[in-house]
Amino acid sequence: MEIYLLVCLHCLCKMVRTPEASESTTLQRLRKIYHSSIKPLEQSYRYNELRQHEITDGEITSKPMVLFLGPWSVGKSTMINYLLGLDDTPYQLYTGAEPTTSEFTVIMHGPKLKTIEGIVMAADSARSFSPLEKFGQNFLEKLIGIEVPHKLLERVTFVDTPGIIENRKQQERGYPFNDVCQWFIDRADLIFVVFDPTKLDVGLELEMLFRQLKGRESQIRIILNKADSLATQELMRVYGALFWSLAPLINVTEPPRVYVSSFWPPEYHPETHKDLFLKEEISLLEDLNQVIENRLENKIAFIRQHAIRVRIHALLVDRYLQTYKDKMTFFSDGELVFKDIVEDPDKFYIFKSILAKTNVSKFDLPNREAYKDFFGINPISSFKLLAQQCSYMGGCYLEKIERAITHELPDLLGSIGLGKKPSILSCDTTGCGETPRNRYRKP
Repeated sequence: MEIYLLVCLHCLCKMVRTPEASESTTLQRLRKIYHSSIKPLEQSYRYNELRQHEITDGEITSKPMVLFLGPWSVGKSTMINYLLGLDDTPYQLYTGAEPTTSEFTVIMHGPKLKTIEGIVMAADSARSFSPLEKFGQNFLEKLIGIEVPHKLLERVTFVDTPGIIENRKQQERGYPFNDVCQWFIDRADLIFVVFDPTKLDVGLELEMLFRQLKGRESQIRIILNKADSLATQELMRVYGALFWSLAPLINVTEPPRVYVSSFWPPEYHPETHKDLFLKEEISLLEDLNQVIENRLENKIAFIRQHAIRVRIHALLVDRYLQTYKDKMTFFSDGELVFKDIVEDPDKFYIFKSILAKTNVSKFDLPNREAYKDFFGINPISSFKLLAQQCSYMGGCYLEKIERAITHELPDLLGSIGLGKKPSILSCDTTGCGETPRNRYRKP
C-alpha cells in the first residue's frame, strides 16, 4: 500500500490552535505577580549574582523556545529547514558535511526575511535576549537572529547552535561556550539533542553538555538522525550503541524519548522502515505541538520555580546574617567571624535550620560552595534581616513571595485550566492553506 504524507511539517496545520486574547491577559497578570511579589526579594538579596539568571519582561512574554544541540554535521540545521519547510527557499539555513554553523542562530517570526546582528538583539529590551550582553562582545559577534515570515514561528522560536567539536578547546571559541549553552538550556521549553550514526562517541565537551542538562530531563529529546542510511540490523546496533554511550550521562529512572528518523526532504532510502520513520516524525510534531499548547502553563511553572529558589536564597542569606550577628561581640573581628561561618556552614546549622523551620526540600538547596563566592563579592553587612524587609504600605517581602508561591501562581494556573477550550483549527493562523508537498508521490 502506497503511503502518502502531506508534508505540512512547517506549519503543524492540524495541531496549532488559534491564539486567544486571554493569553495576553494571563501574561500581564504573571508579569504583575513577578514584579510585585518576587522581584523585590530577588533584588534585595541579589539572587542574580548567585544564579546568573535575571528574568526580563521579554522572557516572560516570549514564545516557547526549541533548542537544537549536538555534535557537528549531524543535521541540526537541516532538521530546522525541514520542519519549517525552508529547503530551496531564500530562508534556508546553510548546511554541509563540514562544520557549517559557527554561530548561535535564533530563528523567529518577522514580517519579512531579515537578519539581525547579535549586538542589536542584546540591546533590544523588548526581546528576551538582552541578558546575553554579559557574555561579551566576542559572543555577540557569534549571535545572529533571522526573522522569517512563517506561520509556525508566530508560536515558537528555534535556536540552532554550533556543533560540538571534541578536539576544540572552549577557550579557542573566544567566548564562554558552556555558559552560553547553559543560558539557552535554562530557558528552553524543548531540547533536541541530535546525533547521527557516525558520531556516537562521547568526549569531554559532550559530557559537559549533559552535565549542564541535568535537571532538565523532561525537556530533552534524543534524535537519531539519518536513520535511513542504515540497514535494519545496523540501525539496531547503532541504537544500542547510542544508549550505551549516553547511559552514564543520563542518570534518571526514565530515559528521554528517542526519535529515530531522517529529518530531511529527500525520500527515504529504499528497503528501510518507512512506516516507522513516518510515525516517528508525526510523534515529534505532536511533541512540538504540546510545547506550543502548554506555553502559559510552562511560563507560570517556570516563574513559580524561580520564586521558590529566590525564597530559599533569601532564607539562607537571612540565616547567615543572623548567625553572624549572634556570634559577633564587641571585641570580635567581623571578617574572621564570618569567614568561619561561610567556610563551615554545617558547624552552625545554617542549612539544617532552613530545612527544619521552613519546610524546604533538601533537594532544592543550592550548593554550599556557591555561597563562598557569593559572599566574596557581597559583604554580609550589606544585607538586612528578613524581619526588617517590611513596610506599612507594601507589606513584608517574604510574605508576598510566599503568597505568590502558594496562592497567586497556582490560582493563575488553575484559571487557565478552567478557561481552556478545545483547539480551534484555523488555516488563517497555521498557514495550512499553503500547498503541501507529497514526499512519496511518484513523478
